[in-house]
Amino acid sequence: MSTRAQDFEQINIALSDRIRASAPNGILAEGDSLELLRKIPSNTISLILTDPPYHSTKKHNIYGDTQFQEDEHYLEWIETYSSEWHRLLRPNGSIFCFCDSSMSARLEILFSRRFNVLSHIVWTKPNEPGFDGWKGKMKKEALRQWYPHSERIIFAEPAVEGNLFRSTFAQFLRDMRQAAGLSLKELTAMIGAYGKVNHGGAVSNWEAGRNTPSREQYEKVCSAILETGKVKYMPPYEDVIRVFSVNASKEFTDIWTFPSVRPYKGKHPAEKPLAMLEHAIEATTYPGDIVLDCFAGSGSTALAALNLGRRTISIEVDQKWVKAIATRLEVESIKRNGKEYSYQPQENGMSTFVHQLDLFSGVK
Repeated sequence: MSTRAQDFEQINIALSDRIRASAPNGILAEGDSLELLRKIPSNTISLILTDPPYHSTKKHNIYGDTQFQEDEHYLEWIETYSSEWHRLLRPNGSIFCFCDSSMSARLEILFSRRFNVLSHIVWTKPNEPGFDGWKGKMKKEALRQWYPHSERIIFAEPAVEGNLFRSTFAQFLRDMRQAAGLSLKELTAMIGAYGKVNHGGAVSNWEAGRNTPSREQYEKVCSAILETGKVKYMPPYEDVIRVFSVNASKEFTDIWTFPSVRPYKGKHPAEKPLAMLEHAIEATTYPGDIVLDCFAGSGSTALAALNLGRRTISIEVDQKWVKAIATRLEVESIKRNGKEYSYQPQENGMSTFVHQLDLFSGVK
């Protein structure tokens, strides 16, 4: 399997004619996201963190939010994206997709065709002191349903048929074990992972997709399979086990409490808080992983990924926001590192910043 750096370079080449800003670990491309997604090589993305138009909110200041007259047309559009997202993700990758509460149930069913939906996250937005927002101003007596003070985030992993829980790792382990000519009991005995009742032990559970091995257990599995001489290579832990790392000091439930972004000059109408995006990225990726946002908006996902030492691919169709993202990343990088940029005109009249050194440090 190729490295993250090799994958990033292949993506850079694939999108080269649409790149408007680039750096050793960040790409900003302009254009229709579906068209550009189809250019990206398969199984190269570790995390998709994206915020497509909600459709149900019908905001004219958000590109695409009023594009569809019927719900079904919107769902068909997302279905097309879902197919591409599944193709692009590494087998151990993850996806976060923001959506409106009124569409989330139907979107979750749509996602379940290709993904294992792991969590239906509710993002609730506490008001900061002195900032009541619409919740404080509206007339409660006029409500005919509960006030929608939250947004939803579908969190999922790629699914594969062939085992109880449609786990990609389960299918991979079964394929490798069978290629090595080992039975469940034989592999279990070789790594010392017998259960009290289940004679297939931990291996049986892993192949059903019930759970996954620790790094130490996986290394034992690799050693046992390679010892047979019938399998020449076993990929590293980071390439087969989906990342998920939280602790008690951070949000670890499916209720996320992050204040929304307060108004400021130049704010994107659907901008998400940087702290929430960093939380999602840190919990579900390794340093150096590639994070994709194909509805980049203000570029917050890119900035969050770069802050954490990840690589980032941003795609945006609205030229206004393409320019805003480029400027934001430039300003943030110079603020941190004092590095210089040079602007070069493009044939289509756009300008691009080309980093002369590093954008952010920390990505290997």
